[in-house]
Amino acid sequence: MTELKDLSIEKFAELTASDAPAPGGGSVAAAAGALAAALAEMVANLTIGKAKYAEAEAEMKELAEKGRMIREKLTADIQRDSSSFTLYMAALKMPKDTEEEKEARREAMQNGLKEAARVPLSVAETVAEVFPLAEAAVARGNANAVTDGLVSAMLARTAVLSALLNVKINLGSIRDEAFRSSMEDRVRYLEKTAAEYETKILKSSELSAEM
Repeated sequence: MTELKDLSIEKFAELTASDAPAPGGGSVAAAAGALAAALAEMVANLTIGKAKYAEAEAEMKELAEKGRMIREKLTADIQRDSSSFTLYMAALKMPKDTEEEKEARREAMQNGLKEAARVPLSVAETVAEVFPLAEAAVARGNANAVTDGLVSAMLARTAVLSALLNVKINLGSIRDEAFRSSMEDRVRYLEKTAAEYETKILKSSELSAEM
């Protein structure tokens, strides 16, 4: 079976638009995050080797490598997110004729929901790693590509918040209060981080300072 990351953009969009349950918002969030990383990486690559930016050469090489690693991880997460709900779907099909079977089914459903929350949270955490890269790209990267750095920051914020929506909807059905509380704390932190970082980066450029 072809993995989602191997589809053309056209085919991925068609499948998303269909009545298939996946890919959905979580996979799209991972794809958006991968593109955000790619844009920061691109600015770095457009800066490397330019005499005008010699002082930023080492930083941009490191930025490009970090961007590549984040991009590749998030590209793989496109499929991982779509697969994360399979445990829960499998649990729904478990027998429920006896009390023992019902309890085993309930436990399996809860475990499935936890996994369905963990994966998009992981995606959000990975996308959040793009912000320092976008900030550096805008501040010290090739000025001719500054808009690409700005779009990287904007797309990263959208991807983080989108992934976190998938976390929230699954947390609502999880009975483990300690698990839910811990996840909710991380969600709030990432929401705050994404909003603050995007605002900071946009305000650093006259092109987007008023946005």
